[in-house]
Amino acid sequence: MLCTSAPMSAQTKAEILARWPAGGFTELYGMTEGGVGTTLRAHEHPDKLDTVGVGNPGVQMFVIDDAGHVLPQGSVGELVGRSPSMMSGYYGREKETAAVSWFDAGGQHFQRSGDIGWFDADGFLHLLDRKKDMIISGGFTVYAVDLENVLTQHPDVAEAAVIAAPSREWGETPVAFAVLRNDAAPEAVRQWANERLGKTQRIAQVIAIDAVPRSSIGKVLKRELRGRFTLNRP
Repeated sequence: MLCTSAPMSAQTKAEILARWPAGGFTELYGMTEGGVGTTLRAHEHPDKLDTVGVGNPGVQMFVIDDAGHVLPQGSVGELVGRSPSMMSGYYGREKETAAVSWFDAGGQHFQRSGDIGWFDADGFLHLLDRKKDMIISGGFTVYAVDLENVLTQHPDVAEAAVIAAPSREWGETPVAFAVLRNDAAPEAVRQWANERLGKTQRIAQVIAIDAVPRSSIGKVLKRELRGRFTLNRP
């Protein structure tokens, strides 16, 4: 079995392995533009289900900071990569091409992924969030995926997606959209999650929805959720 194009939670991967113990399950991560690419053979690495695997043959990958400096192993930053097959640029869009390009000290071209993550000591890539989806609340960086992972542990939460909402007090604050079961109360779910989150991660509001909006290939459309949102708190 194969999975690609959209993130899958470690919990879902574990459930697949439990139902398909002899079949094998592989997750692929990469970009249409090339540059970055990893493979997780989940049935061979059941202790790495919170990752998207290791780099594919011929792929070079690093994480960099906002200033474009390469960060050491274990550090969190934007993932950049170089592969045997990668685009030279977007046709007729020089500014957009420059924005997603990074060059090392030797002048080699790497593709910016726009994804935030880190590599563990075994070389497995842990993805945290899209760079544009990070929440800066009161000066602290909050990754939506961490909040979503906690929310989906609630027995009455089928799906959840967290966005950054404007806040007069904090600049931005996390707001969750959740598909709820059993007529669960959004406020009760919020309180349950906040008891398990750090002080800087606490969710300001949980909004019940019928379904999380997704693209034709299964990616969550957070821009659509942002368009729906109106913060009901001061």
